[in-house]
This record gives sequence, C-alpha cells and structure tokens, in this order.
Amino acid sequence: MRIVYVVPGLMDPNEVARRGNLLQEWAFEGTKADIVCVPEGPASIESMYEEYLSIPATAKLMVDLEKKGYDAAILGCAGDPGLDAMRELTTSMTVIGPGQTGMHAAAMMGHRFSLVTIADSMIQSSYDMAYKAGVLQKLASVVSVNIPVLELMDNIEHSLQKIIAVCKTAIENDRTDAFVLGCMTMGFLNVAEDIEKAVGVPVVNPAKACLKFAEAVVGCGLGHSKKAFASPPKLSSGKVASIDDLYIKGK
Repeated sequence: MRIVYVVPGLMDPNEVARRGNLLQEWAFEGTKADIVCVPEGPASIESMYEEYLSIPATAKLMVDLEKKGYDAAILGCAGDPGLDAMRELTTSMTVIGPGQTGMHAAAMMGHRFSLVTIADSMIQSSYDMAYKAGVLQKLASVVSVNIPVLELMDNIEHSLQKIIAVCKTAIENDRTDAFVLGCMTMGFLNVAEDIEKAVGVPVVNPAKACLKFAEAVVGCGLGHSKKAFASPPKLSSGKVASIDDLYIKGK
C-alpha cells in the first residue's frame, strides 16, 4: 500500500523529513508512507485566503501523484482546503482530508467534542467545516490557543501547556468529552497522548488519524464517490487536455 501526505504549502526540508519519519513510524507494516510539498504556496495556513492560495498548486500535484500510482493521498492541512476539488480531479487515488477525518473520529469517541485551533481567525471556518462534514450537532465548541502555526514548535512545552489549558476550560464550560487538534502542526507535535493524560478524555491527532483512516479505506477497497465528486465536464469530455487548460489567461 502506497500513501502520500501532501503539504499544501512551503516547508523546511528538515521538518518535511521529520514528519515523513513520523508517518512511516505510525504506518502499519506493509504501508509505504511518503511526504511531498507543493513547489509554491503559503508558508502556513491561518486564514481562508491562505487556504484558497494553496489549492491550485496542490491540485496539480495531486493529479501527478495519482499518475505515479499512489493508493491514497492525504491533504495535509486540517482545514481540508480544496478537498472536494482534489476528489473531482482524481479517480484511482483516494483523497483523505484530515479535518473531516479528525472530526468524525472525535465525534465517535464521545457525545460532545471540541476542536482546538490555532487562532481566533479560524474559529468560524471550523464550524463551517463541521457543518459540511455532518458533525455540527456533536461539536461542543471551537477553542483557540492563539499561537501562530510557525511558532508552535518554537517552545513545544509552552504550546502543550496552552493546549491543555484551553481543553480543560472547554471540558468545564462546554461539557466537552473528546477533542480533535485542528492543525496539522499540532498533530505533528506528537503530544496528543500527553494532552489526553492531562485532561482525561480522548484527544484525536489528525495527522495519525488520517493516515490510519487512509490505510483502512484502501484496505477495504473503497474510494471517494465519483457521483459525489464528478470530474470537471470539460476534462471528462475531452474538450480540454489537462487541468491547466481549465484556466484561461486574458491577453
């Protein structure tokens, strides 16, 4: 089984390698887990605008990765930017969104889950994603640590304690009984187990959850529905030869 994790933005090569090692460590025996980055895009995603900026280059890379024979691809942002578009453009390669996957996992682990995001600017879009994922009724709250993505790893202990603090507040104020980390950098801090011990309820690491879900889906022989995510008509009819031809530049 071949699974690829696609970072929809630019990232330091050393961090890419570290995350790749974690993915392979988490993977089942027999799974080859690769990681790749888009050649251009935002340095981090902390707004809807940055999500949209990441989509074109990521979509093009997804098409190339399908041609290379990967069984599944993980869209490496917890906001799932462009997930529906990636699924429209691929057929034999299942595309997994860690945002939706993590939310569904948390929803199954309790009655009321909360999502921990990085900034207040991402709170409303998290509710929108929960609605789209069909789990809004089980979402108790979205809470923010207000630490920029690129600073989460500067002081991991500080980040961990801030996450624990907002989780404890959500348990007390929102009757939360499970959590999902709403940021892939949070996930790759690899501290979900530490948070769980501190707060006493399940904490879903979206990085690990989406990998294991991808393995399960591929193992079951499943893929995203092409009725739900139909190929772009111009592409499927042959009116255009590639996704590049769907975008026309004015003279």
